[in-house]
Amino acid sequence: MAGEKTQLRVDARQNRDRIVASARETFAADGLDVSMTEIARRAGVGVATLYRRFPTKDALVREVFAEQLEACTGEVRGAAEDPDPWRGFCRAVEKLCEMQARDRGFSAAFLTAFPEAVPVDGMRAMAEEAFAGVVTRAKATGRLRPDFTTDDLTLVLMANNGLVTDSVEAAVAASRRLVAYFLQAFQARDPLPPPVSLGLRDALG
Repeated sequence: MAGEKTQLRVDARQNRDRIVASARETFAADGLDVSMTEIARRAGVGVATLYRRFPTKDALVREVFAEQLEACTGEVRGAAEDPDPWRGFCRAVEKLCEMQARDRGFSAAFLTAFPEAVPVDGMRAMAEEAFAGVVTRAKATGRLRPDFTTDDLTLVLMANNGLVTDSVEAAVAASRRLVAYFLQAFQARDPLPPPVSLGLRDALG
């Protein structure tokens, strides 16, 4: 009897791992619009099994991207602590865009509103607050143009999200070049037209 229970626990864990792995690959390739039924099919489990483990797609998204969301917030916080404010600013923009280029599913998870996903919203808010601090420090050095606003990060992410390539490697390479152009433009120079009020969620259109 004990052996049967142990086997059941092992089977349940294996099913969960298959679901999470399948969802991660599917979201990365196709974004978050893929149905739970399709994820279950790719994982080789029944739809009922999937919903027992993850009652909502929000719950599945949180599980799939929890580590990446924490890593993203950590990158921005690390940039805020860089002793060179301009380098920290560049690092934050580069890292966020690289994550977006590597995994569109993660990008959507980070930028999209999930009413039930409080941890997601909380981590995004922390990242936004940390990035605002990065911007303030970089401006104080005179390196970052004074009319830069955090809404401009959304413009960068919107442009970066439009890169369509045949491979992840090509997407990352294209993203690095695009970001390099933006970072040159963000250095203190002539004033720009007034900023547009945008939130991170606008970056997915």
